[in-house]
Amino acid sequence: MELKDLIEYIARALVDDPDHVEVQENKLEHTSIILLRVAREDLGKVIGREGKTARAMRTILSAASTKLRKRAQLEIAE
Repeated sequence: MELKDLIEYIARALVDDPDHVEVQENKLEHTSIILLRVAREDLGKVIGREGKTARAMRTILSAASTKLRKRAQLEIAE
């Protein structure tokens, strides 16, 4: 499973409108930047109270990328 697919799977499970979940992966030399876009109404669900949900997604992404011997960073677009 690709890191991009992992973030998309988690985001679709969290939001009310999974059809508006869009994930892009920009691969740089040593790092992949994963950009997550969701519907404006679902932004709060992805970020969570005090950013806890976003932090948890970043932790999962970090663990998965470490296992694949890569670096990844999650950006949530508003």
